[in-house]
Amino acid sequence: MTKEIQNKLDAADKAFHEWKTVSFGDRKKLFKKLARLLEKNSSKLAEIITKEMGKPISQSVAEIEKCALMTRYYANAENVLKPEKVETEFRISEIHYAPKGVILGVMPWNFPFWQVLRFAVPTILAGNTVVVKHASICFGSGNAIEKLFLEAGFPNAVFQNLEVGHEVVKEILEDARVKAVSLTGSEGAGAEVAATAGRNIKKSLLELGGSDAFIVLDDADLEAAAEGGAKARLANCGQACNAGKRFIIQKKIEKNFMPLFINEYRKYVPADPMDPETDIAGMARPDLADELEKQYNTALESGAEIILPLERISDTAFMPGLIKVKPGNPVLKEELFGPLGMVMIAKNDKDALQLANDIPFGLANSVWTADRKRQKFFIENLESGTVSVNRETSSDPRLPFGGAKSSGYGVELSLLALREFVTVKTVVGE
Repeated sequence: MTKEIQNKLDAADKAFHEWKTVSFGDRKKLFKKLARLLEKNSSKLAEIITKEMGKPISQSVAEIEKCALMTRYYANAENVLKPEKVETEFRISEIHYAPKGVILGVMPWNFPFWQVLRFAVPTILAGNTVVVKHASICFGSGNAIEKLFLEAGFPNAVFQNLEVGHEVVKEILEDARVKAVSLTGSEGAGAEVAATAGRNIKKSLLELGGSDAFIVLDDADLEAAAEGGAKARLANCGQACNAGKRFIIQKKIEKNFMPLFINEYRKYVPADPMDPETDIAGMARPDLADELEKQYNTALESGAEIILPLERISDTAFMPGLIKVKPGNPVLKEELFGPLGMVMIAKNDKDALQLANDIPFGLANSVWTADRKRQKFFIENLESGTVSVNRETSSDPRLPFGGAKSSGYGVELSLLALREFVTVKTVVGE
């Protein structure tokens, strides 16, 4: 570990001992300033995102606006960390919530501001300080976020961006000054970080991959489902953990639904990401496009049928593809992180549920049906952290977000996130 990183960890630890004494109300005032800065500078910050990872500028602006919305939500949040009195026979009988200290965030490139702030805002509001190892192509985003915290008036070193490679993460996490870690990334990266945290008896929060089901039943609004399905798969060029990736269509409506879906899908044509009218551009890096193309070819070799070909038109861009797959295709056990969707046909509701659950992941499924009983059946039985009904999946600051199975553990967003990186302390006596 370099001297520079050592100094930053020292600064974060020192800042924590001062920051934890600041009242919850005074912390919230600073987050109100941060929200205003995000809104004021949305265009400039969005350009950083688009230049670094290629997202269409309109979606980059929307990402910054969502960050401002989330930050404002916490700036007005109820203090769920104040001591709670419990009725017992003792004179003193309370539950306290104490911040842990310096928390490491290991963050991805696909939502360079949202992922970082989704972790950092509730973690810092709870009284911790944060150091972030951002994706190597997004150091500009990380530095811009650090400047925003300082401009909003947060004390020095409450938030720090670390320009380091993945090889240093283990050493940073093992450092005694770091008390816990939050990672958003791949299943492999999550397993490695969780193992390091576990060996050092430190808490970890993991938000990992997904291969979410988008289930369309025979009583659904087919036009709305087709439009929502295309958006669910192709927003951010399909580079989202909670994107719709497996479209499970009831057999009765296959002939009616698929033409609508294909028509909506074909509307997404790669174009200049800096053009405000563009709704899909290229992937973030050529090697990521190489990996998607490899997965596509493997799926075809294993029996998948082409509905729309995944046609590569540049080093990073594709004409979006759709394939029809059957159970047993190895691609179903992987995450397709790009503009390639899979279609499966279900005989009935139970078959749709089995197809949806028969994968290692469990992040955020979507089901389209007008029938309340059918909705209830899927809500109760889908194995995922989120179930969306008659809408594509998206996170909401007011609601908890997290996964099941290999999609990770722990909660981000909502008031529950304020309690992720605190020590629950019992106080009892006479």
